[in-house]
Amino acid sequence: MRLGLALGYWGRGPSPDHVPLAQEAERLGYHSVWTAESWGSDVFTPLTWIAAQTSTIRLGTAVAQMAARSPTTTAMHALTLDHLSGGRMMLGLGLSGPQVVEGWYGRPFPKSPLTATREYVDVVRQVLRREAPVELDGRFHSHPYRGADGTGIGKALKPITHPLRPDLPVLLGAEGPKNVAQTARIADGWLPLYWAPSRPEAYGEAVAALPEGFVVAPLARVQVCDDVSEGLLPVKAMLGFYIGGMGHAARNFHADLMARMGYEEEARRIQELFLGGRRQEAVLAVPDAFADEISLVGPRERIAERLELWRKGPVTDLLVLAPDTRTLRVLAELNS
Repeated sequence: MRLGLALGYWGRGPSPDHVPLAQEAERLGYHSVWTAESWGSDVFTPLTWIAAQTSTIRLGTAVAQMAARSPTTTAMHALTLDHLSGGRMMLGLGLSGPQVVEGWYGRPFPKSPLTATREYVDVVRQVLRREAPVELDGRFHSHPYRGADGTGIGKALKPITHPLRPDLPVLLGAEGPKNVAQTARIADGWLPLYWAPSRPEAYGEAVAALPEGFVVAPLARVQVCDDVSEGLLPVKAMLGFYIGGMGHAARNFHADLMARMGYEEEARRIQELFLGGRRQEAVLAVPDAFADEISLVGPRERIAERLELWRKGPVTDLLVLAPDTRTLRVLAELNS
């Protein structure tokens, strides 16, 4: 199982720790470093900054939001960074949810998310292969555009720049069983959220029959500390926000996933509290047991024991949300 460093997205401003953490991860032999985006910092600029100050560590997006860019624009970002970094780029994509897509990007959330994702990946693949001008008679991502409000003179094009790698890895963030099954068919890898080694069935039957060489790279908070309960607080804070606030009360993919993992009553209670303005109570309502399942927190010996569970399943890469270099070092030692 390879290790990756997940840096997430910025909060109020850029973190001065991100580049030093990435450099330390590279020194320790971590395979990859990953950035994210929500509705603040973008995913590619920080990754480019890190690329310029590292030399061997792979560079991934976990995830680049599809609604933020047309698929050709995303492919341009990926092929550009792949050239500048000497072939280190891995493109992780995610659809996000209706609140973000419509509220932040000002676009309609697709009525058929699976189709929209499939078309998006198709266009990205066409750009990276550069075998012919990009053409797709799609429902969401037609190339050239053929809508009634267009001029009708759009021309099919292929990229001027020759991609460094036509097979640049494309990974997808997916939560629902149908989405996971499609991901196994059309992508090179999967970025699970809230992976619990003992509950792979929560993601559907496809997890039991993934293609050979398929990358499974969940994100997990890891922290070496003496007090497990205290170490779980950041995990619970994250879960309180995502389960409670990253979606509508009637449509929240994160809450639905938590429910499928056996915590339906708790997920609805977190939503109720968060949406009612009682955010701290929502965080405290997150069960320690659930936060513990999806993270690696506690003394070195406890992390070592629980790490074996992560190695036994389909996980190929563990993307580590770690707050300090000590934790990165201990995990590297345990995984060697």
